[in-house]
Amino acid sequence: MTTESACWFTSSYSSNGGACVEVAVNLAVSDGLVPVRDSKDVAGPVLALPVSAFASFVDGVRSGRFPA
Repeated sequence: MTTESACWFTSSYSSNGGACVEVAVNLAVSDGLVPVRDSKDVAGPVLALPVSAFASFVDGVRSGRFPA
Protein backbone atom coordinates (compact mmCIF):
# COMPACT_ATOMS: atom_id res chain seq x y z
CA MET A 1 0.00 0.00 0.00
CA THR A 2 1.23 3.47 -0.84
CA THR A 3 0.07 6.12 1.62
CA GLU A 4 1.93 8.88 -0.22
CA SER A 5 -0.99 9.35 -2.59
CA ALA A 6 -3.66 8.95 0.07
CA CYS A 7 -6.31 11.68 0.31
CA TRP A 8 -7.12 11.66 4.02
CA PHE A 9 -10.43 12.92 5.39
CA THR A 10 -12.56 12.74 8.51
CA SER A 11 -16.28 12.19 8.72
CA SER A 12 -18.58 15.12 8.05
CA TYR A 13 -20.11 14.23 11.44
CA SER A 14 -16.79 14.91 13.16
CA SER A 15 -16.66 17.96 15.40
CA ASN A 16 -13.07 18.45 14.14
CA GLY A 17 -11.80 18.56 17.70
CA GLY A 18 -8.62 16.72 16.76
CA ALA A 19 -9.61 13.32 18.18
CA CYS A 20 -10.76 11.81 14.90
CA VAL A 21 -10.12 8.83 12.72
CA GLU A 22 -9.07 9.62 9.16
CA VAL A 23 -9.56 7.36 6.16
CA ALA A 24 -8.28 7.44 2.60
CA VAL A 25 -10.90 5.69 0.51
CA ASN A 26 -9.28 6.87 -2.73
CA LEU A 27 -6.92 3.89 -2.50
CA ALA A 28 -9.72 1.30 -2.28
CA VAL A 29 -9.86 0.60 -6.00
CA SER A 30 -6.13 0.65 -6.75
CA ASP A 31 -4.91 -1.16 -3.62
CA GLY A 32 -8.02 -3.02 -2.41
CA LEU A 33 -7.42 -1.47 1.01
CA VAL A 34 -8.80 1.40 3.04
CA PRO A 35 -6.06 3.05 5.13
CA VAL A 36 -7.15 4.34 8.57
CA ARG A 37 -5.11 6.53 10.93
CA ASP A 38 -5.38 8.69 14.04
CA SER A 39 -5.77 12.37 13.13
CA LYS A 40 -3.66 13.36 16.16
CA ASP A 41 -0.68 11.35 14.90
CA VAL A 42 -0.54 11.72 11.11
CA ALA A 43 3.03 10.37 11.02
CA GLY A 44 2.03 7.38 13.14
CA PRO A 45 0.90 3.91 12.16
CA VAL A 46 -1.71 3.27 9.49
CA LEU A 47 -4.16 0.40 9.70
CA ALA A 48 -4.89 -0.98 6.23
CA LEU A 49 -8.28 -2.67 6.12
CA PRO A 50 -9.50 -4.78 3.22
CA VAL A 51 -12.32 -2.97 1.41
CA SER A 52 -14.85 -5.66 2.39
CA ALA A 53 -13.95 -5.39 6.09
CA PHE A 54 -14.20 -1.59 6.05
CA ALA A 55 -17.55 -1.76 4.23
CA SER A 56 -18.87 -4.24 6.82
CA PHE A 57 -17.72 -1.98 9.63
CA VAL A 58 -19.40 1.10 8.10
CA ASP A 59 -22.59 -0.91 7.51
CA GLY A 60 -22.53 -2.01 11.16
CA VAL A 61 -22.14 1.56 12.38
CA ARG A 62 -24.96 2.81 10.15
CA SER A 63 -27.33 0.04 11.23
CA GLY A 64 -26.64 0.60 14.93
CA ARG A 65 -24.94 -2.74 15.59
CA PHE A 66 -22.29 -0.98 17.71
CA PRO A 67 -24.00 0.61 20.72
CA ALA A 68 -22.60 3.88 22.02
